[in-house]
Amino acid sequence: MKSICVYAGSNLGNRPEYAEQARQLGVELAKRGIRLIYGGSKVGLMGEVANSVLEHGGKVTGVMPTGLFKGEMMHTDLTELIEVKDMHERKATMIRLADGFIAMPGGFGTLEEWFEVMSWSQLGIHESPVGLLNVADFYTPLLRMIDHSIEAGFALHTHRSLVIAEPTAIELLEQMEAFKRPVFGNKWKQLDEA
Repeated sequence: MKSICVYAGSNLGNRPEYAEQARQLGVELAKRGIRLIYGGSKVGLMGEVANSVLEHGGKVTGVMPTGLFKGEMMHTDLTELIEVKDMHERKATMIRLADGFIAMPGGFGTLEEWFEVMSWSQLGIHESPVGLLNVADFYTPLLRMIDHSIEAGFALHTHRSLVIAEPTAIELLEQMEAFKRPVFGNKWKQLDEA
């Protein structure tokens, strides 16, 4: 992987582990020569990851809508800053630039962005690894919900292997680097049989 898109909260959250793992993710990305693609903010977990990558000699590309968020603090010390017209273009640009995706703890926006790339993986639109940095079990309820949707017959059991979740940045990146997309066969036939 040459670049990873990280979705993360624009706040720090209420546990120190969130920021600690954001910084550790930045260290690991820089050490492995993986460019960070992210939303371009200097605050919250987004800022922690970006600052850590930069402090350790890595490269960071931020993607920020021009003038859309007066309250969102644009990071001005990035390797590259791409200004786009709106949120749709922001997400599309981040997806286009990345060959892996990670969600750190975050709110509605983080979840929405992660579910989009996860859905696209399920549909075969891309073959990149999609991970959850499950710091302090932040994503454990979401993982249970995914399992519940499979048990209830709304998702295929075979697609569960597309979700990579680990509690630390090191473990998550190791799993993502080793990821080989499974071959599911005719997905439409499987859906008819489900």
